[in-house]
Amino acid sequence: MRRKVATRWLAGGATAVAGAVVALALQIPNASAATNLSLGAGADGSSKASGTSYGNVIDGNPSTYWSPSGSTGTVSVKWGSATTVSSAAIVQASGGGSISGWQLKNHDTGSVLASGSSAPSTINFSSTSLKKISFVITSASGTPRIAEFETYSSGGSTPTTSPTSGPTSSPTANPTSNPGAPTGAWPSSAGSVSISGTVSVSGTFDGGMKTYCCIGDGGQGESQDPMFKIANGGTLQNVILGSPAGDGVHCEGTCTLRNVWWNDIGEDAATFKQTNGGTSYVIGGGARNGSDKTFQHNGNGTVNISGFYLKGSGKLYRACGNCSTSHTRHVRIDNVLVDDIDMLAGINSNWNDTATITRVVVIGSATICGKYKGVPKGSEPSYLGEGWNDANCKVNRSDVTFR
Repeated sequence: MRRKVATRWLAGGATAVAGAVVALALQIPNASAATNLSLGAGADGSSKASGTSYGNVIDGNPSTYWSPSGSTGTVSVKWGSATTVSSAAIVQASGGGSISGWQLKNHDTGSVLASGSSAPSTINFSSTSLKKISFVITSASGTPRIAEFETYSSGGSTPTTSPTSGPTSSPTANPTSNPGAPTGAWPSSAGSVSISGTVSVSGTFDGGMKTYCCIGDGGQGESQDPMFKIANGGTLQNVILGSPAGDGVHCEGTCTLRNVWWNDIGEDAATFKQTNGGTSYVIGGGARNGSDKTFQHNGNGTVNISGFYLKGSGKLYRACGNCSTSHTRHVRIDNVLVDDIDMLAGINSNWNDTATITRVVVIGSATICGKYKGVPKGSEPSYLGEGWNDANCKVNRSDVTFR
């Protein structure tokens, strides 16, 4: 019989945890996140769809968004005086069209700071002083929805050229919502919170870099409960999951996991169950001590992983190959550092899954994009082999560095 656990909904205020009343701040604390320069700035653009606003991309609220009047358009963040910016984070709202071409421009000079051919998450570029920065959607299927256009003054442009081989004793002093290039450094904990059952999150939950523990047995049992259950559109950020952490994090719809760390992966770090065709984001953070999958994608749509560090696991990402519903699934992996893993991404080519992979550093050896034949529930998928630069595995050998 499956164990029943207590569930707590967190939307603000405080909640009783393991018999103690613990205040849970739901905004990013200054000590735990880099400053999003867009907050308090101005915004404009080329066009906006009915019911949307340019200001929605700078309000810090992921449930509001801007859309162009068609499939392409521009939204900009502007300041009254020159501001130094070196990275941006584009957060998409669920239910919009898929971006297939974009540019990030210095509006002052018209120069292109960065560009891409798939929906971005974190964009790093050379440090630039400007008064206005523009995100230009040059092509998309349908009408995209941009929830936040975050800007930051710090961040690297490429994975570190000399990554550490594992977690270090010198953690990041101020974990940020802009991941930059992963180095293998592990964050220190700001304290411990003991929980006895699944914590359900609606909206944004900021853990203040505390370690949450413990449920489950730390094994691979499929019946374990998650430590966090995220409602559609929710965000979990600045959290360390202790051990055991049950089945990690469950995203019931699209979600954002920002600066989340798993001390021990256990069954899975996170499972994405979205069925709305949208995009979920893993931004920064890291995980270690796993034996199978890190991120399990059971629903449809896209999972976007950027700035992540993984030490010791089977796979970074696996599109479910024998779930009850045979969805087409997509993953975008950019700017990650992996050490001692078997496979970066496993997808089902017969269901038209895709993996778009850029800027990866691998310590040791690993299969980068493994193709499987998806099967009905109750059967086991068969492995078809590794893919490079084809219809399913969108990755060039030049995008992967082995060390």
